[in-house]
Amino acid sequence: MKPLLLAGLALFLPLQAETRRPNFVFIYTDDQRWDAFGTVQREQGERARFPWFETPGMDRLAREGVRFDNAFVTLSLCSPSRASFLTGAYNHMNGVKGNSTPFPADAVTHASVLRENGYRTAYFGKWHMGKQRERPGFDHAASFVGQGIYFDCPFVINGEDTPTEGWVDDVSTDFAIDWMRAQGDRPFSLVLGFKSPHTPRGGKNLPDRLRDLYAGEKSRTTPNANVPPPFAKPNPETGKYWPGLADNDTHLDYLRHVKGADENLGRILDALDELKIADDTVVVYSSDNGYYLGEHCSGDKRMIYEEALRVPYLVRYPRLFKAGQVVDGMVLNIDLAPTFLSLAGVAVPESMQGRDWSPLAKGDTSNWRSSFLAQYYKEMGNVPTLYGLRTDHAKLIEYPGHSEWTEAFDLGKDPYEIRNLADEESFMGPLRDELAKQVKAMRYPIPEVKP
Repeated sequence: MKPLLLAGLALFLPLQAETRRPNFVFIYTDDQRWDAFGTVQREQGERARFPWFETPGMDRLAREGVRFDNAFVTLSLCSPSRASFLTGAYNHMNGVKGNSTPFPADAVTHASVLRENGYRTAYFGKWHMGKQRERPGFDHAASFVGQGIYFDCPFVINGEDTPTEGWVDDVSTDFAIDWMRAQGDRPFSLVLGFKSPHTPRGGKNLPDRLRDLYAGEKSRTTPNANVPPPFAKPNPETGKYWPGLADNDTHLDYLRHVKGADENLGRILDALDELKIADDTVVVYSSDNGYYLGEHCSGDKRMIYEEALRVPYLVRYPRLFKAGQVVDGMVLNIDLAPTFLSLAGVAVPESMQGRDWSPLAKGDTSNWRSSFLAQYYKEMGNVPTLYGLRTDHAKLIEYPGHSEWTEAFDLGKDPYEIRNLADEESFMGPLRDELAKQVKAMRYPIPEVKP
């Protein structure tokens, strides 16, 4: 080969490596709270609820990538949050306000836009939007209908009903790894949804390797365990708001399921190493919402207290993001879609209300959000329609039709959201002003609810 040609190649190859479009792997659990994560438990010290809990997969991802320590969903419920991850839009905009609504077939998502721009797209595992069988925007799907079951779950693979054997999150991961191995050099975007740690948990719903894990361990209680929300009424017979949620066995089973998800996250990371594409792949790990384990007398999600609104959010992309960062800026589920498109060099559609967090992951904290709008539309259970504001230091919760239930908290002084400051006008005034700005910016029609 001539020296001039060699020199040309030397110039071309680095440019080619720099401009290569990344792969995307988005992995999310169902109902995983932000602190169900070994690294966070160790950092919390005496405040840790389960200081013995270990998650090697999440710990590795945090060590090799970026941890967004203040990550939230905009509506703490499974299907709506999943729709927001896909569309980059609030649920009053994307149409999925509850768990029984199928995802719109014509919705603009990160998957549909990437597919139009040369990416192979695939969905594996839990989808959970009504009883929908289709996975709009994805070329390939190996998924199950509704909640599925933990063992030997029937899958729908590209429209065909297919039996499977084994624990469902292991099976979903198997499908995802096999598909990645078949992609060759073509860029791909993959979503993997785990069923864990959603109910029913424990016992026959866990594989043998996890069933007795943590036997003898104890979880710690919290100061807000017996602080009910303003609308709640106790059971007249028992005096309890929601039985069994402070039960230690309930917590252990919950964490056993998270541990299983963490093991499968580790398998995905190992597969990327084996395929030698880890440096070229953006990996994001999160959850569709948080979860109460007895806090505020609850064992669900739906409300917008911290335990339900806040989720884990771990990112790794070695070509662009420095390893081992902990970022305090608030990121949302609606930010995933515009970020993926931006990193792929694709224009972000106007329908996406989220923001590209890649500058934040690179250390640029200028011009980032200091507040966001949260919402919930009454579905099953006793949680009413509500909306509110979360800032970097405070929270305001409004209940349409019930001004007497309004709540406001100083999160710096009161992280457990116990002391309601709704009667302190000096505290409320700025929050109400900022909430009005967010309502307008997000084009949120405040629901009309009769008292």
